[in-house]
Amino acid sequence: MKITEPPRTPERRKADLMVRLERENDIWVATSDSAGVPCLVPLWFVWHDACVWLCTRLTNPTGRNLRDGRHARLALGDTRDVVLVDGEADVFTVREVPPAAAEAFRAKTGWDPREDHASYAFFRVRPHAVQAWCEQHELPRRHLMRDGAWVV
Repeated sequence: MKITEPPRTPERRKADLMVRLERENDIWVATSDSAGVPCLVPLWFVWHDACVWLCTRLTNPTGRNLRDGRHARLALGDTRDVVLVDGEADVFTVREVPPAAAEAFRAKTGWDPREDHASYAFFRVRPHAVQAWCEQHELPRRHLMRDGAWVV
């Protein structure tokens, strides 16, 4: 494959990222347990109030890892159009979740975990680092957020 497009500006990458966060339904969620055993799964998500909201059962590895470790790496895209989001996770039971976040999740996915099994929980991932790049030539300016603040 040959790179034929010029690199996007950081501002363009952020605008493209925001469109993807609204448009895409699934995000890869990488976590690890206390022994460092990794877990990688795709989950439905919604971008709401500058955070990624996920839902899964507290009884599965991803739910336990998010609850106990409170860290996640999220990924969108393929190897030629990558978004990586590193963030801290907070857990909310279906009774504790802010109604606006749960409603945003339901509106986007068509599923309301509050009406499903009680073992489901919502996880708010607050980004502290975001990277986005297409191809090798965009790597030098891939950091869009550092330490929880947008750099563009």
